[in-house]
Amino acid sequence: MPQEKKRGSEKMWGGRFSETTAASMEAYSESISYDSRLYKYDIAGSKAHAAMLAANGILSDEELHKITTGLSEIEAEIDAGTFTFKVELEDVHMNIEKALIDRIGPAGARLHSGRSRNDQVAVDFKMYLRDQCDFIVELLDGVRAAFVKLARWNLGAAMPGYTHMQRAQPVLISHHMLAYFEMFSRDRGRMKDCRRRLNLSPLGSAAMAGTGLPIDREMTAKALGFESWTRNSMDSSGDRDYALEFLSTCTMIHLHLSRLSEELVLWSTSEFDFVNLPDKFCTGSSIMPQKKNPDIVELMRGKTGRVVGSLMTLITIMKGLPLTYNRDLQEDKEPVFDAADTVSAGLSIIAELLTDLKFKKKRMDEATRIGCMTATDLADYLVLHNVPFREAHAIVGHAVAWCLDHGKELPDLTLEEMAQFSPVIGKDVYEVLSTEGSINSRVSYGGTSLVRVEEAVATAEKELGIQA
Repeated sequence: MPQEKKRGSEKMWGGRFSETTAASMEAYSESISYDSRLYKYDIAGSKAHAAMLAANGILSDEELHKITTGLSEIEAEIDAGTFTFKVELEDVHMNIEKALIDRIGPAGARLHSGRSRNDQVAVDFKMYLRDQCDFIVELLDGVRAAFVKLARWNLGAAMPGYTHMQRAQPVLISHHMLAYFEMFSRDRGRMKDCRRRLNLSPLGSAAMAGTGLPIDREMTAKALGFESWTRNSMDSSGDRDYALEFLSTCTMIHLHLSRLSEELVLWSTSEFDFVNLPDKFCTGSSIMPQKKNPDIVELMRGKTGRVVGSLMTLITIMKGLPLTYNRDLQEDKEPVFDAADTVSAGLSIIAELLTDLKFKKKRMDEATRIGCMTATDLADYLVLHNVPFREAHAIVGHAVAWCLDHGKELPDLTLEEMAQFSPVIGKDVYEVLSTEGSINSRVSYGGTSLVRVEEAVATAEKELGIQA
């Protein structure tokens, strides 16, 4: 037999090949450098598959014992860092299977009966993502709790609310913090939904058409903690919707982290001077000794591009793929791994940063008292005195212009000065023109009044199990 044919046949799939794989192809096509992190899921899936094969008479009890013992030994070696992954074996599945065969002989070669690497990688990937969903939900709960605690600690303190990055109306700091609580709560719901939809086992779909061997997909699904099994073998091997949904949810989470980061960057500038970021999350300048740079939140804002890029990568991979499995799908893991790592790190850091975040309440309160920020309250006052809103809007616009020309704020105007704009304005107007009056008038559900914000804080604390 020619030497090259012998070398080619050394591949576990190499029976029909007469040439050894080109070294350049092996280097280009390997995935073991990154998919080795799936080893625990691969071993768990193999154990469940072996138990099912034995229950259906395809493996003997002795073979099952050898396989299970061998896999446990391999897992222990990987845990200890003494296992050698080989690039020429391509991926985590073939590395573990080859090591098992070398260790226990023919019994190891029987393990792959009734399955393909196509359904094997799908089940590994789903188990990994299931754990990542659970972990990220836990981290989201930590971030949500941090916002609720900030809201509790700062109840009653005012700040400017913004539209178009212009000061708009006074709000409570707590109300602003609870806005982020709501954002990350929706992210939590999306991640829980993602987990629920992916929790169907593809194992037993084989390459793409199922198998003629007597297998029990319900048994393996239950053993691996899946709610049920997938219903179509072709979809099972070619589907990556679950990974796309995970990346989409990670993207939304990181977009929210980026919006928060942008506000923290702005608020920490001398122009705003609203917050004091903890020193341990800032850096200095290599040339300007006075600088305190908000590097961590700038990085978090920037890393959003990585997560968005991961989503775009997988969308691009999937957009033109015919059914069923194509080798393009090997490229699904690195973007998912990177996005999961990036989002997890960001959530962990921001939860710690928020715990030590300090608001400059006096400065924030002072910022609510300039710029005629209670103009809408004056318009509402006129509406309550039977002035049509559009007319009220124009009246208040004229009043604001007068204030700007005369260097005054609306609460500073005398009744006589007010009268030039509308005869219906009475002395009770001052109750709504102050920051406190404006805030506490916003009693609509979801509004910024203290009574509504206290209710919202209490509801969030109850949801999270936080003692007030």
